[in-house]
Amino acid sequence: MGPLNGFRIIELAGIGPGPFCGMMLSDMGAEVIRVDRIAKGVGAPKDVLQRNRQSVAVDLKKPEGIEIVLKLVESADALFEGFRPGVTERLGLGPDECMARNEKLVYGRMTGWGQDGPLAQAAGHDINYIGLSGALHAIGEPGGKPVPPLNLIGDFGGGGMLLAYGLVCALLEAQKSGRGQVVDTAMVDGAASLMAMFFSMAGRGFDDERGTNLLDGGSHFYNTYETKDGQHVCVGSIEPQFYQLLVEKAGVDANRFGPQMDRDQWSGFKDELEDVFKTKTRGEWCEIMEGTDVCFAPVLSVFEAPTHPHNVHRGTFIEVDGVVQPSPSPRFSRTTAEISHAARAPGEDSTEVLSSIGFAQDELDALREQGVIG
Repeated sequence: MGPLNGFRIIELAGIGPGPFCGMMLSDMGAEVIRVDRIAKGVGAPKDVLQRNRQSVAVDLKKPEGIEIVLKLVESADALFEGFRPGVTERLGLGPDECMARNEKLVYGRMTGWGQDGPLAQAAGHDINYIGLSGALHAIGEPGGKPVPPLNLIGDFGGGGMLLAYGLVCALLEAQKSGRGQVVDTAMVDGAASLMAMFFSMAGRGFDDERGTNLLDGGSHFYNTYETKDGQHVCVGSIEPQFYQLLVEKAGVDANRFGPQMDRDQWSGFKDELEDVFKTKTRGEWCEIMEGTDVCFAPVLSVFEAPTHPHNVHRGTFIEVDGVVQPSPSPRFSRTTAEISHAARAPGEDSTEVLSSIGFAQDELDALREQGVIG
């Protein structure tokens, strides 16, 4: 049983950061009940983000559907949603309505821009939120355009993970106070938080031209290099002793490569290392550098990463119902997190879940006949 065993959390189904938050919480042992839209003829999706929780399909446009969710809220510790500001209020599932049924309820909200502000009602995606936070500007080649880092920063790191953290913080506080509260998670805020170190650097002379700094590909010792076989490796030899080892293992002139922090020479050093790394295959460089203090790794694809010996040893990836996916993280010495099952089809657990909160079979049959549940 994971460390959140015993907590019941209601997830109003959404996309991206919301499901990721639900996955994080359910991986840690929370009972997360996902409230889905009614969908006919839909099987269980092979969606890693939807694993580990039950699904109830409810029509939220009907008063009876709203009442079902409010009944679920009565026995829940938390609820979270990812709609635009004001949507759940118009549905009758806003914080006031939910907390009137359960004053200890923690109510989590996930949006891109936040619950208020000039942009609160505007549509957006990860790329927009990290653009406004300062993160996107910093990523890319010198003189080139900003490069989106997948949707890792806004949706997942600054969104779903931050919401999960906020919910757990509020759940801990509710255990002391006996009162719930609203957690306003905005992806633009989360992306800004992830940039904290770089705002520190800005105060110490950080150059805001992308691709010219220590960690953004500007340096030759914190970079990626193509190998003879068209693959790539990455090095992060920041500390002087690690840098000396990189110079030694790469076989370049130690005297000439000595001034590590001379930014004027970074470009030339990088060009020379590009030529050096192309003289051997990725596998050959792994034999030379992997496991040393060079701070080295091969750049692996999502198909390669699960088979790397270190990941295999750690159990970093697991296969569930034929889908290879990341294992729950972090790890605990006593309350072990686990994956109990893959994604459920929308409404697959409606009968079981609603029966557990007091609905009789004849009531469920009637609600299903009326199209309130699926």
